[in-house]
Amino acid sequence: MSKDELRNPKAGDLLISEPFLQDENFVRSVVLLCEHSEEGSFGLIINKPSILKLGELVEALDFMDKDVFVGGPVEQNTLHFIYAGEKALEGSISLGDNIWWGGDYDSLVEKLKLGLLDPGSVRFFLGYSGWGAEQLEEELSDETWIICREILDEQTLNFTPEELWKNLLKSMGGEFKVIANYPLDPRLN
Repeated sequence: MSKDELRNPKAGDLLISEPFLQDENFVRSVVLLCEHSEEGSFGLIINKPSILKLGELVEALDFMDKDVFVGGPVEQNTLHFIYAGEKALEGSISLGDNIWWGGDYDSLVEKLKLGLLDPGSVRFFLGYSGWGAEQLEEELSDETWIICREILDEQTLNFTPEELWKNLLKSMGGEFKVIANYPLDPRLN
């Protein structure tokens, strides 16, 4: 990937935090970029589980013992979701090969209750990660983030949160494969 491509994010890209990022919200995080425009960017951290279960947050889904992830530090009182597979909900936005962001929430709940949508294909998030106009481009110029154009799929989502950051970097090869092995605290090396 060229330097220009590394600074031109688009919806569906994965943003991988550089290994020494000190912001506690984004340490070793992988962010699925859902929207990127001149006005700003919106994404969801896909490898940071919260301590909550879905049934604790949404009464209509109290039958589901499903982890909820921290999508980011912004508006953590909001619930977002992505799902894998064929488009199942009106209003869902494609983020690549059979990965969808959002859609009709009531239809989602109904399909989950009726078993028409595999609960394993849906991931829920509290809050989101947001950037103002040109903020993400500045962070990319500062090399805070590494753009990964690996297609997010069900297999990728099945990695444990701890494995995802490292495995994505390894899959990119070259210098990224080396970065994947950096210790969390270089003083312990």
